[in-house]
Amino acid sequence: MKITFYGHASLGIEVGGKHIIVDPFISANELAKDIDIMQLKADYILLTHAHGDHILDADAIANNTGAVIVSNAEITGYFEKKGHKVHPMNHGGSWNFDFGKVKYVVGHHSSSFPDGSYGGNPGGFVIEGEHKNIYIAGDTAVTFDMKLIPMRTKLDLAVLPVGNNFTMDIEDAIIASDFLECDKVLGYHFDTFGYIKIDHDDAIKKFFNKGKDLMLLEIGESLEL
Repeated sequence: MKITFYGHASLGIEVGGKHIIVDPFISANELAKDIDIMQLKADYILLTHAHGDHILDADAIANNTGAVIVSNAEITGYFEKKGHKVHPMNHGGSWNFDFGKVKYVVGHHSSSFPDGSYGGNPGGFVIEGEHKNIYIAGDTAVTFDMKLIPMRTKLDLAVLPVGNNFTMDIEDAIIASDFLECDKVLGYHFDTFGYIKIDHDDAIKKFFNKGKDLMLLEIGESLEL
């Protein structure tokens, strides 16, 4: 499994011979100006919630690739009306796709489309594929619901927001990793704009002092599990 960071909360995942894009907010992110969304491969697009900084490029990428959009019923209904292929889910449900198993789990945040229309409840994803398991939290506060995830799935990586203000901060992300029983964390949702700028060295040190590994990838950089 290969995971590429495209800035903010946007990820590319290669697993089971398929390409997945998560929460594509790229074209309006000045920090990701070197990423051309028309060059991205996508068989699936996973959307955690409806905010513009998570769905901005979903329409364009799906138009370009024919990718299936996977999200809650409200978000998939929105994109289905635009003519896209979709797979609706909701909290607690899972589905075996051709690249692996996906479970849609609880996120504590808000969710509305840029025009103010209802975007359903926000969530995150647990992906099991190629004998590796990852949790993508989406935008969320730390929550006791995270304790449920390792009861079903032993995680190899947790992808957690660390930018504070709109989501959990570094200290809460450390608590979340305890709840998830996963000490290997990929941080995202940081640095894109002033409210969520972080001190990278301090964040990594705080994780290290707790015996944990926080990775803050450069935009376009990848890791392999």
